[in-house]
Amino acid sequence: MLIPAIVFNDFLKAWDAVLASDRFLCPSVVCLIKTLEKFYVFLIVISLCLPAYSDVVKPALVEISVFSNGHVGIEIRTSIEALLTGIDGRYQNTQDAPNSEQYDALRVLASDELREQFTPFHTTLLEGVNLLADGVSIPLQMGVIDIAPPGYIKVPRASVIGLVGTVPGGSTSLQWYYPPRFGDHAVRVRQVDEDRGEYHWSSYQWIKDDNLSEPFSLTKVFAKPTFWSVGSSYVTAGFLHIVPKGLDHVLFILGVFLISMRLRLLLLQITMFTIAHSLTLSLGVLGYLNIPPQLVEPLIALSIAYVAFENLASDRLSRFRLPVVFGFGLLHGLGFASVLAEFGLPKGLYLAALFWFNVGVEFAQIGLLVAAYLGITVWFPCPELYRRYVVLPGSLVIGGVGTYWMVERIFYFYFS
Repeated sequence: MLIPAIVFNDFLKAWDAVLASDRFLCPSVVCLIKTLEKFYVFLIVISLCLPAYSDVVKPALVEISVFSNGHVGIEIRTSIEALLTGIDGRYQNTQDAPNSEQYDALRVLASDELREQFTPFHTTLLEGVNLLADGVSIPLQMGVIDIAPPGYIKVPRASVIGLVGTVPGGSTSLQWYYPPRFGDHAVRVRQVDEDRGEYHWSSYQWIKDDNLSEPFSLTKVFAKPTFWSVGSSYVTAGFLHIVPKGLDHVLFILGVFLISMRLRLLLLQITMFTIAHSLTLSLGVLGYLNIPPQLVEPLIALSIAYVAFENLASDRLSRFRLPVVFGFGLLHGLGFASVLAEFGLPKGLYLAALFWFNVGVEFAQIGLLVAAYLGITVWFPCPELYRRYVVLPGSLVIGGVGTYWMVERIFYFYFS
């Protein structure tokens, strides 16, 4: 806590000197800016002293397996805490919801305790979802429910809700309904031939509105996925992981963006970051690299704080900046790998899924940078004004958030 406080204090002294020398602002505006900036630092210090839990709300992943004997098994990978509290995709994170305190209380429960809390919700779940064979509803029952330990409470708990049923003989198609009050979701169907030991997945359908899925055919074996056919699902997954779900990655990219108005310097940094996160994303998903979140999560937060505070210290790229961005990119790639592993990889097309997921991540990064340039940089043609009114306050905000996350994660993993 001492180091951030010293950094903030030194920055405020330098910032006061800048404002005092500004010829373009009247004294009342300077006074207002100084008051706001110190109030912000006060909020940062207060936030470091308060416990705050915040999960990013993720869409559910629904996988429906249809066996040759007519048995149907459904796995819903979702946040049970979000289901119980009615927190859905309307909220960027759980703290935005009016009942966030109830979510936080559930989030810290042990697996058995949360399972007990979820039991009365079984009826609501079964009444809400619907599986139709040729337009006729199939009765469903609760199956096995797998609830993980609490783990790191800043990310959603990975729970799998099992449902079972039977498809009537001769059925030609399936449709799935998941109420919007349960949140956004993606669904796919797997046809299983036990005699041949084969199974075939459909593509994912992403559903956000109050609609049934499009029909999944049961009269033909789904064509084996190809390099191109898996593209849409994994590009979408990669994009959504950054925007709007990956706030830590967004802040890191913005921290990299702020250092300079020169396109060449920005491209160098983004290239280093892309190469690095692509490398550890591949190694992590393929099982060659496995670093526990106790190390990865605090270091990701550190990466955000570092680039921001380096922006405050200098208006030029140091000779260490590119290696540091590359190193931090390795950490962010491990974060991407955990998301992709949760999403699943098609059999025999691991590299294709990795490629398309990475394409989605890059699309999101490029979109973010273009939006930042058009929304900020073009309005400040003068480098001095750009640094004074964009880089310094923006980096202070990003650095404060990164420092807060780092301290919070260290205390959670090592002292709670």
